[in-house]
Amino acid sequence: MDLYARVNIQDGASVRLPHGDVAEPIHLDNDPIGRACHWAELGADIIHVVDLNAAAFGDYVNRPLIDRMIDEVPIPVQVAGGVRSHVEAKRLIDVGAYRVVMGTAAIEDQNMVWDLCREHPGKIVVSLDVRPDEELAIRGWTENSGRYLEEVLLEMSSAGVAAFLVAEAGRDALTEPPDFRILLEALGVVTEPVIAAGGVRDLEDLRRLLALEADGRRLAGVIVGREVTHGRFTIEQAKEVIAAGPPPPEEVPEPVTEVAPESLRAAELYREVADECDRAAAHARIASQHHLEGDTARGPAHGLSVAGHLARIQDLLAELAKLQAHTTRPER
Repeated sequence: MDLYARVNIQDGASVRLPHGDVAEPIHLDNDPIGRACHWAELGADIIHVVDLNAAAFGDYVNRPLIDRMIDEVPIPVQVAGGVRSHVEAKRLIDVGAYRVVMGTAAIEDQNMVWDLCREHPGKIVVSLDVRPDEELAIRGWTENSGRYLEEVLLEMSSAGVAAFLVAEAGRDALTEPPDFRILLEALGVVTEPVIAAGGVRDLEDLRRLLALEADGRRLAGVIVGREVTHGRFTIEQAKEVIAAGPPPPEEVPEPVTEVAPESLRAAELYREVADECDRAAAHARIASQHHLEGDTARGPAHGLSVAGHLARIQDLLAELAKLQAHTTRPER
C-alpha cells in the first residue's frame, strides 16, 4: 500500500478544510512546496495535491505553483482539482505530473475519459465521492449525480483508467470511520488499483484498511492529510503500520460506531421520506402519461395516489421535526 500525503492549495497557501468547505479554510503555511518536500523526507510515497481554487471556482491561479511542485518535489506528484478538459490534462502530464485526477468531469463526460486514457495510458485517475446508498456526489458534494458506484466503476474500468480514488461524501475523517463496506465493494468490482481517499481517524483505521481483501485484491493506497496536520499520528508512524503489512484477521477489531437511538430513528424516517417521494414521483409520471394518452379515468386515480404519498411525507416530516426539537433542546 502506498501512502499519499495530501496538500490542499488555496490562494497559494497550504490549507485544510475542517468541513470540506472551501469557504472555511484553515491556513497552515505559505509554502506548499516546502510542505510537500518535508512529507517526502518523512517517507510519503506520493504527493496528492488538490487545487481548491481550480476545483471550486475554475480559477487556475495556483497552476504555476503546482508546476514548480511537480518539478521540485523528489517523489511523484498527483494533481487533482479542476481537470476538466483534454488540454489541461495533457498540460499537467507534459510538465511531469505522475497522474491527473478527474472527478465530476469524468462522470459528466465519459467520452473525454475514454479519449484521455487512450492518449495517456496509466495517467488518468477517477475520483468517486460515494454516499451511504452508493450514489455518487458531484461538484464538491453539493449535488447528486444519479449514478451509482458499481456502474461507474465498471464504465471507467472499461475506459482504461489507471486507478480509482474512493471517498465518502460528507464524512468527517477525524470523527467518523471509513466506510469499509464501500471500499470492499470497489475492490470486488474492478481490478484497477483502488485508493482510500477519505482519510482515517487513527492508526487502527489504517490497520483495518490494510486488512480489507476481496478476491485476492487489497487497497493500493491511502491518502492522509487532516489527521496528520491535526496531530493524530505522523507520516513515520503510518509508514511503520503499512510496512508491517495486513494484520491477521483475529487481530483486526470490528469498528465500533455508537449511534444514539434518536439518530437511528431519524435515519429510518428520512429513508421512509425518500421512499415515499419515489412512490409519489412514479405515480405522477404514470398519471401524466395517462393524460397524454387521453385516459382521463385512470390519470386522476394515480393523482390521488400522489396526494396520499405526499400526505404521508408531511406526517413523517412532522415526526422528524418533533424528534429534532427533542434532541436539540438545551440542557438546563
